[in-house]
Amino acid sequence: MIPRLAAVAVLAAACAGCAARSAKPGRPVLDADARRDAIARARVWAPTQVARMDVARGPAGKGSFPPDATVSCTYVERVSSGNTPKFYCRLADGDEIKVKFGRENGEVYAEVAATRLLWALGFASDAMYPARVSCLGCPPEPGAPPLPGVVTTFDAAAIERKAPGHALKGRDGDGWSWPELDAVDPAPGGSTRAERDALKLLAAMIQHTDTKPDQQSLVCRDGRDDGPEGRTTCRRPWLLISDLGKTFGRASAMNMDRPSSVNLKAWSDTPVWAGDAGCRASLERSVTGTLDHPVISDEGRRFLLSLLRRLTDRQLHDLFTVARFPMRSEARFKDPEGRDVDAWVSAFKDKVAQIADRSCAVARRTP
Repeated sequence: MIPRLAAVAVLAAACAGCAARSAKPGRPVLDADARRDAIARARVWAPTQVARMDVARGPAGKGSFPPDATVSCTYVERVSSGNTPKFYCRLADGDEIKVKFGRENGEVYAEVAATRLLWALGFASDAMYPARVSCLGCPPEPGAPPLPGVVTTFDAAAIERKAPGHALKGRDGDGWSWPELDAVDPAPGGSTRAERDALKLLAAMIQHTDTKPDQQSLVCRDGRDDGPEGRTTCRRPWLLISDLGKTFGRASAMNMDRPSSVNLKAWSDTPVWAGDAGCRASLERSVTGTLDHPVISDEGRRFLLSLLRRLTDRQLHDLFTVARFPMRSEARFKDPEGRDVDAWVSAFKDKVAQIADRSCAVARRTP
């Protein structure tokens, strides 16, 4: 086993230069007070008509792609962060896209399902679109040289689109740690405790293990420029999750692909709650993570439950089908049960039942 400090060093080195959501050139870096103010006013959730959300289609509009689209592009030489197989390429109209790929790469599947689940329920995240990408000049695998004049097709791929808004960048980037959710204040317009606890519980439910600050972003959605040096005029700050690639498995110290990303047995065997009583959600903190067995209020539990219960059976089947979980299970595990969408739906419903069966209300003492 890798010692904890050594593991931290390994992951820190692997993430050196990790790119956060880029702020528009010319926008100032927020000072500490301005950043605290933006977080205090930040939202994490907005109402949606949950049962009417088209989970198969996903977020529509400019930059979106239909399910399993065939996309052609030209390779763009660009340094990418992290260890997940990915590349950048340019579409015929000049639009540049980021593509994660690999039949055995769990993030290709997990991010599609996780981002669409959050989107349908009203929580903010980036969007991922499952696709078949034919790239002119792309290296066929990570670390390989580009192949000018050669078209390489990636059957298992997902195209990333950033959520609307621009980055509110502080001294350490635009990321945030999960304990900072507790600094959000409903009084000036920030999300309620119920909304924030619901997001924490949802993260535990899907076993979102890679919770380092780089995986979350603080963004502004009102389209206004930042104010004077170190300040901001943003009226609608949002705290969103920008990377959900290690989900639907079991949280692990090193955020490893096999246990932590689209692993039916690992996900099914991991309970929502830690212990037989109380409302401490079961989520082991990874060595670089910032969310560790969060304690959930009863209003947060009930809030999330009310959203989850609005999802239809059709939406749940669409969720795991469009994310191509059967392909992942075949490529990585050769697991017949994992190739069965019904098995994933059943595991999902079991977790909803666990949330329903637990009370987080604090008993009042009799005088």
